[in-house]
Amino acid sequence: MPSGEYVAALARELELRFGDRGIWSVDTLYFGGGTPSRLGADGVRDLVETIRRRIELAPGAEVTLEANPEDITPEAARAWRDAGINRLSIGAQSFHDNVLTWMHRTHDAAAIVRAVEHARAAGIENYSLDLIFALPQDIARSWELDVERALQLEPSHLSLYGLTVEPRTPLGRWHLRGEVTESPDERYEAEFVHAHRRLTSAGLEHYEVSNFGKPGRHSRHNSAYWTGAAYAGLGPSAHEFDGTHRRWNVAAYAEWLRRVGACEDPLDESESLTDDNRAAEEVYLGLRTAGGISLSAPELARTKAWVEAGWATHDRNGRIALTPMGWLRLDALAADLTLVRSCY
Repeated sequence: MPSGEYVAALARELELRFGDRGIWSVDTLYFGGGTPSRLGADGVRDLVETIRRRIELAPGAEVTLEANPEDITPEAARAWRDAGINRLSIGAQSFHDNVLTWMHRTHDAAAIVRAVEHARAAGIENYSLDLIFALPQDIARSWELDVERALQLEPSHLSLYGLTVEPRTPLGRWHLRGEVTESPDERYEAEFVHAHRRLTSAGLEHYEVSNFGKPGRHSRHNSAYWTGAAYAGLGPSAHEFDGTHRRWNVAAYAEWLRRVGACEDPLDESESLTDDNRAAEEVYLGLRTAGGISLSAPELARTKAWVEAGWATHDRNGRIALTPMGWLRLDALAADLTLVRSCY
C-alpha cells in the first residue's frame, strides 16, 4: 500500500469518527496489524504525527510499533525513535531458516539479529520478540535452540504463540490434504513448559499465558485489554471497545479505503456486551494473567481439584491464579466458572 495514501485515509477516518471529541490523553499507543513497519521511515513518522494531532501522550507513555525484522534498518530505527516510537514488537517467529521459509517469511535468522542491533543503536532498548512453537512434526526445528537464540538477544519481552490448525487457512488445507501433521498435545505442552522454565530462570516474568517480560517491561498496551480497559481503533480490521460496546472495521484494505474516502464509517460489525458476556470475559481474561481473579465461596469450591492437581494456586483472600500446567487447561476452568457465575 502507498504510505501516503494510507496515512491520509487514516487521518480522514480519525476526523470522520472522532472529529468532535477534542484532544485525548492516552497512556499507550500501538501501531499494529502485522506490517506497519512496511510504511518505512517517512511513512511511520507521518503516521505518528497524524495521530498525535488528536492525542496527548501521558508522561512515560508506551508507544509500540510492530515491525518485520527486514524493515528495521539503521535509518528507519532512528526515524521511528525521533517520531516517538519507544518500543518495538519484532516478528521473529523462529531462528531456523527452514522454518521461516516454510512460513513464507521474507527474513532469515541473521536479519533478526541485525534488527535488534539497529534498534539498540538507535536508542530503542525496549523490544519484544514473537516466537511460534508447536510446529507440525514434519518441520525440522529445535524449540530449545530458538529459546536460547532469543535470550542471547536480551529482549525486554517475549510473546510465544502455539501454532494451531484452523479451518480455511493454508495450514488447515495442508493438514486436510495430509501434507503436514499437526503437533500432538504432548509436544505443545512440553514446549510451553520448557519455555516457562527457561525464560523465568533467565529473569523474565510469565505474566500472561503467552507473554513474558522483564520486571517493569510488561506490555502496558496488551495488559489494558486483559483488564477490560476502553480503547479506540483505526484502520482495516481495527477493533474498538468502550467498556460496553465493541466494534470492528472492515478487513479488506480496498473497502476500508473506499468507505473512508466516501466519508462513510468503515464499520464491519458491532456488539453490545450483556452482563453474562462481561462475566465470561472477566473470568477468561483474568485466568490468562498471573494475577488471576477473585472468587466467591461457591466458585472457590469448584477449583479445589485444580489446586490439588497443581494446576492452580489460591490465597487466603479467595484469589486464584493458574500455574503453567493450569494455563494449558484454561478453557475448561473458564467455562466451568462462567457457568457457576451465571447461576448466582
